[in-house]
Amino acid sequence: MAETPDEWTDVRSAVEHEDLPRLRQLLTSGADVNEIYRGFPLLHHAIDTEADGALQSSEPLHVDTTAFLLARGADPKLKNKFGQDARGFADARGHWLAVELIDGFPFRSGG
Repeated sequence: MAETPDEWTDVRSAVEHEDLPRLRQLLTSGADVNEIYRGFPLLHHAIDTEADGALQSSEPLHVDTTAFLLARGADPKLKNKFGQDARGFADARGHWLAVELIDGFPFRSGG
């Protein structure tokens, strides 16, 4: 998966806004579940969005977007520009639900 051009994509916007119906539509239409933008895979973006949302709103942490991306084939082994895979990034962001999900998710071979 190549780095996307320096522009915000629709799939990235759907993750940012936690718009799961739109995200589903985009992925079904061929959007790349492993898109990388500015050194961050889409899965890392979901983890960051969920962690930030909980921190900023004082609402409970959730893992909806992360779980959906994993179910659609996002590769948790992809590393961000700092060399962190999704689990390491989730741990660094304090997103314990994503850590638990990644630890327990039955990943496809090679993914």
